[in-house]
Amino acid sequence: MRHAAVMNDSSHRPAGMLRAARELPPWLVPAYVRRCATEAGASEVGVLMQDYDQRMLVPLTDESAAEAATGGTTIEGTLAGRAYMSGHVVEVAEKNLLRLWLPLIDGGDRIGVLALAVTALSEEQRRQWEEFSAQVAALLVSKGKHTDVYFRARRRQDMTLAAEMQWQLLPPLSVSDPRVVVGGVVEPAYAVGGDAFDYAINHETAHIAVFDAMGHGLDAAVMSTVAVGAYRHGRRLGAPVTDLYTLVDAEFSRRFEDGKFATAQFATLDLPSGRLTLVNAGHPAPLHIRGRRVLGQIDGATTLPVGLSGAAPEVITADLEPGDRLLLYTDGVVDARRDGLTYDEAGLVGDLEHVLGDELPVPEVVRRLNLRCADWRGGTPPNDDATMVLVEWRSRELPPL
Repeated sequence: MRHAAVMNDSSHRPAGMLRAARELPPWLVPAYVRRCATEAGASEVGVLMQDYDQRMLVPLTDESAAEAATGGTTIEGTLAGRAYMSGHVVEVAEKNLLRLWLPLIDGGDRIGVLALAVTALSEEQRRQWEEFSAQVAALLVSKGKHTDVYFRARRRQDMTLAAEMQWQLLPPLSVSDPRVVVGGVVEPAYAVGGDAFDYAINHETAHIAVFDAMGHGLDAAVMSTVAVGAYRHGRRLGAPVTDLYTLVDAEFSRRFEDGKFATAQFATLDLPSGRLTLVNAGHPAPLHIRGRRVLGQIDGATTLPVGLSGAAPEVITADLEPGDRLLLYTDGVVDARRDGLTYDEAGLVGDLEHVLGDELPVPEVVRRLNLRCADWRGGTPPNDDATMVLVEWRSRELPPL
């Protein structure tokens, strides 16, 4: 068949596609992807990217970013959304065509969906289209580092300056490797100011941190930027979690006047053993999850938020089993209010266990949990920034290369 023959032509293989796109302007990526896919036998090719609050998949088109952002499809209740949520290819036969929705994932981070139609599909061709979609994701990530086009296309409403700063500060919302998965979410997506999270996977250790700077808006965004920057600096120096607290506290105190602070949690997960080490500087205690149930809090002594020169922190430890998950969150999650009621920890645990019942991957658990929190509020923004980070320890050993 024609597209099988073309897909086997090295000039159209993903590696060749990436080489040819080295100097491609970012706004021409949709046209380039469409051309490559069409030459490989596909039709009706489209690139959809998630919007910033992860409710819509918006088309990346050849038009201006403003025009591109006017269309889109909901994630909930659509075939494209199903591919995005599950991380798996969705196929539907329609007359003489087979429609495919392929998730665009880079390093575990969900970017969007590639939609296309083909006349037939063998197992080898399916594998090649999956490989093609992986390279499209890599291309979008690479090109997105030096353009505003994708940012503007994904933005469904005006964004505050504080939120713009925070989105540039945050790492990708999710990452995965064979031993650990991390997924995070910040709310409200278009006005978040003081909340932030960060992570890194370095050899045998996963590092995770969550911050909540006091106040709102630009001042809070500046404080959280300093906190995250100081954390990354200390982490890259190899400082243990106790020293990270001291380092971040000192930098924060140097930059801001007395009384300014940020609550924080610093955690490391030893990947060969599952040993969690945690310093809690003013956040709610993380939730320990096993299977579909919340076992309880990982509780222990806390210290003062960074910026208040607290005592040397006591370390909290816990031993996880493969498959266990840990939810870290800021107080904006459980302090949400509606009609005189508070969402509180019981509400969070109930919604979390409801979502866990669907046996979803980590990024989708966090996204759906955030949507349930928003539904409880009646769709109104939280009265404080709300951040959640879910960590799953998968395995003690890396598979052989």
